[in-house]
Amino acid sequence: MNSQLTLSSGKRAHIMRSILKNKWLYLMIFPGLLYILIYKYIPMYGLIISFQNYKSYHGILGSEWVGFEHFERLFGSPDFWMIFSNTIILFALQLLIFFPIPIILALMLNELRSEKYKRTVQTLIYLPHFMSWVIVVSLSFVIFTVDGGIFNSLLEVLGFEKINFLLKEEWFRPMYILQVIWREAGWGTIIFLAAIASVDPQLYEAAKMDGAGRIRQMLNITLPAIKSVIVVLLILKIGDVLELGFEHVYLLLNSTNRQVAEIFDTYVYVTGIHQGQLSYSTAVGFFKGFVGLVLVIGANWLAKKYGEDGIY
Repeated sequence: MNSQLTLSSGKRAHIMRSILKNKWLYLMIFPGLLYILIYKYIPMYGLIISFQNYKSYHGILGSEWVGFEHFERLFGSPDFWMIFSNTIILFALQLLIFFPIPIILALMLNELRSEKYKRTVQTLIYLPHFMSWVIVVSLSFVIFTVDGGIFNSLLEVLGFEKINFLLKEEWFRPMYILQVIWREAGWGTIIFLAAIASVDPQLYEAAKMDGAGRIRQMLNITLPAIKSVIVVLLILKIGDVLELGFEHVYLLLNSTNRQVAEIFDTYVYVTGIHQGQLSYSTAVGFFKGFVGLVLVIGANWLAKKYGEDGIY
């Protein structure tokens, strides 16, 4: 018993010494932890209302409990499969088309030998990230509208018919993914360029001595060196499978493209804020978060199974 107490007090003293030794590091991460606690964990308390018939004048403690009624309504709704398939299709487009582009851009930027040219290109491709989705969608409207839009005016001059890119269902997904690429691809290269910068230069020197060209160096040294970073970002991306960005999709959504544009985020907003169905919209949000959690755990398990570090 005495030996256990001695061991326990020794362990506590070791932890305290470690905290005091790294106090500045702990102080640096404290704002981040506080942000996560306030804006990510404390709001989870509100998930309780997804199991209630919530009335604001009764509050959470006084509202009637209805169990899984709102979830049964969600899964039985004809809208469920529409928003589920729309969300999955947009996510698949992001994963298959958008996700590889920052990697390719980072590899290409790494091969540039002129630092001045490299910085100029980096600045130009980073700039769109600092524009809000309102500006990005507004620019698209100016370019693609049928009423004096630049692109349609050009089509008319060349003798082609105008195309209503903004209202036709078949153009919603190409428009969405092109806007995502234009705004985020450049910014996404930062992490990959940082990972590439950590590759040991001696590996490239050895490869050159063996006669390897730049493409072979890229395929056999650079890509394997940043593989773990790619896997981690892929896992995090999969966790966001149902999180496609409310603001962007909501700005593109209209009554003519709702069948292909309505996703979980916009559905939660419409049912919760417009229609006042707070418990039902919370149940939809709960389902979305649960699916994301399961996919992160699954993707992390797969990554570890195939020898990668994963995210935890």
